[in-house]
Amino acid sequence: MEWTVADHLRGKPDEGVALYERFVELVAGCGPFTYAVSKTTITFKGVRRGFAGARPTDRGQLVGYLDLQRRVEDPRIRSAAPYTRRLFVHHFRVDELTQLDEEFAGWVAAAYAVGAGAHLDRPSGVLP
Repeated sequence: MEWTVADHLRGKPDEGVALYERFVELVAGCGPFTYAVSKTTITFKGVRRGFAGARPTDRGQLVGYLDLQRRVEDPRIRSAAPYTRRLFVHHFRVDELTQLDEEFAGWVAAAYAVGAGAHLDRPSGVLP
């Protein structure tokens, strides 16, 4: 069976679906993206790579991850760990729409930049 976004949303509480839809709005506000959907999550992909994932839960929450170039400390971030030399994967959980605020939108924008390859840029004068 091939999983779809609709499969992830089916039967979920309205609150969780609303959180997911707001998350998609934040991603879409950054620019074009594609989906890669699996049984465990909905991944958002930029022109170079996946940069975020999310799915609503049976409890009306939204859980997911953001790939960022720096570690973020915040109550919405459940864990942050090195993913590569230049990236940290941040697992988040949000319970209400107000948690998807401007600060969170900034993290989404930073993750979107990773999806476009920002983590591959080297400062000038630095050898590979």
